[in-house]
Amino acid sequence: MDSNSAKDTTLELPSLSSISSPPPPPQVSSADVRVDLAAGTHVGKVRSRNEDNFHVVQFGRFFRTLLTSMSKDDVPNLSQETGYGFAVADGMGGMAAGDFASRLAIMHFVQLILETPDWILSDNEPYINEVIDRTARRFKEVNAAVIERAEAQPNLSGMGSTLSLAFSYGDLLVVANVGDSPAMLSSDGKLHRLTDDHTLGERMSRQGLPNAKRFHHVLTNAIGMRETGGEPDIRRFRLADGDSLLICSDGLTRHVNDATIASELTRNDSASVICDSLIAKALEGGGTDNVTVIVARYQIPERGSD
Repeated sequence: MDSNSAKDTTLELPSLSSISSPPPPPQVSSADVRVDLAAGTHVGKVRSRNEDNFHVVQFGRFFRTLLTSMSKDDVPNLSQETGYGFAVADGMGGMAAGDFASRLAIMHFVQLILETPDWILSDNEPYINEVIDRTARRFKEVNAAVIERAEAQPNLSGMGSTLSLAFSYGDLLVVANVGDSPAMLSSDGKLHRLTDDHTLGERMSRQGLPNAKRFHHVLTNAIGMRETGGEPDIRRFRLADGDSLLICSDGLTRHVNDATIASELTRNDSASVICDSLIAKALEGGGTDNVTVIVARYQIPERGSD
């Protein structure tokens, strides 16, 4: 897909490819959304080094009246907007290179955001389209930065990383990814995959070719790839009350199937308990890779409610 476009859905999600209509107009105050967050990472049982990294942020803006001659009906005493951002990066390249690549990918992306002078906190058109365009450009800039660093230091040659990002604002969710660190959403008792794995095996499966499973970990797109790297899939969704978002490295999905993940995300427990349980299950299943998990559980008021 065009890196400057996004797939839209209201998250009934019969299939990602069937989505064409834009989300409904925003009617949920971002400041009224509550998110229970947890994240963790583990080196696993086999690897000597953890090449995964994650980052979770809260962002926003506020307007607080300190002194005024105006009445409270004329100007607000306090107005605030709040959003949340999530990132998982799974490095590759061996030894220090993979760890460095995943750290550099997240660090550089964060720096690009901080250097942006006009943050957009709106999910109205055309603002959200500009946010999506900026996200696509930032992926390309991160890709170029990792390639440049790898070429400058021989010991980092060949390094790269997956990069999966999500941010929510009110009930809007935007997901962008390169590589095979998946994002999933548990909504209304069903588990939805929000991302496609950028692997040779996934491509072969879609083409109906034999032996596709043998190539499920051969990346066709990742940060650090000169030809195809930095071209993210970007999709947007509408969240509902009770939804649970999961972003993880493939160290989880390699050992924990979707049915188990779905069961965990619908548990009546905190995000922290669920996060720890998912990591534990990945270790129980073999723990052959680093495993990283971010869980976000949403409490969202009804659209249009006070």
